[in-house]
Amino acid sequence: MSWRRRDVLMASTSLAALLAGGARAIGPTSEIGIGVIAHGGRWDHRPEAIRRLLWEVGKRTSINVARERTVVRLDDDASAEARNLYWQPLLVLSGEGPLPPFSELARRRLERHLRFGGLLVVDAPAPNDPFLADARRELAAVLPGVAETTLPLDHVVMKSFFLVPRAEGRLRQKDTLSGMTIGDRAAVIISENDLLGAFERDRFGTWRFECEPDGDAQRERAFRLGANIMMMATCLDYKEDQVHIPFIMKKKRR
Repeated sequence: MSWRRRDVLMASTSLAALLAGGARAIGPTSEIGIGVIAHGGRWDHRPEAIRRLLWEVGKRTSINVARERTVVRLDDDASAEARNLYWQPLLVLSGEGPLPPFSELARRRLERHLRFGGLLVVDAPAPNDPFLADARRELAAVLPGVAETTLPLDHVVMKSFFLVPRAEGRLRQKDTLSGMTIGDRAAVIISENDLLGAFERDRFGTWRFECEPDGDAQRERAFRLGANIMMMATCLDYKEDQVHIPFIMKKKRR
């Protein structure tokens, strides 16, 4: 990983806390969070999902997670929400209904972030919702010449922390995730199963949506996939041979 990428993604410094078993560095920028992109459409349709995912990841792993999501705006350079972009190794783009076209500034800023090491998760809410087609339009403009491909079921995102057998979410629309790869790194991950919908709770702690068809077992697998995605975003240049060390050590002993 280049020093320039380290400068752009300053949040990656908290990897030291992960490797030290969760030691806390000083200051809120040592916390790993999730940036939610605020766009011109209905971007806040799962307002509690990220908070719940962060809580679960903090409970299950040694990542020093933030308590709240961070709202990120791409279409200006001056506001605090615009500056939030560079502290977020993991961004989420989601919504319901049409996604208005991004400005040229927004596209340039997002492209720079992704090419310098950021990870973007695009989460589609439901079958036949126009959001996914519009998001793909924007991705084609942000990363021209980078094709979307199907991520195999043995991709590192399926095993970076938990072993997850298939793509999960509130729905079971597709067994696999899609992605856009820069070099040997997945810079964009696309879920068509409403992953955020599996995490969404109301303020009273009740799940807003049932997970279909497998209920709570499906929701648990969705949380595991969410933790895997956060682990990938935190470790940036996560390689295939860096996961599941016991298996690697067993192989070496042979």
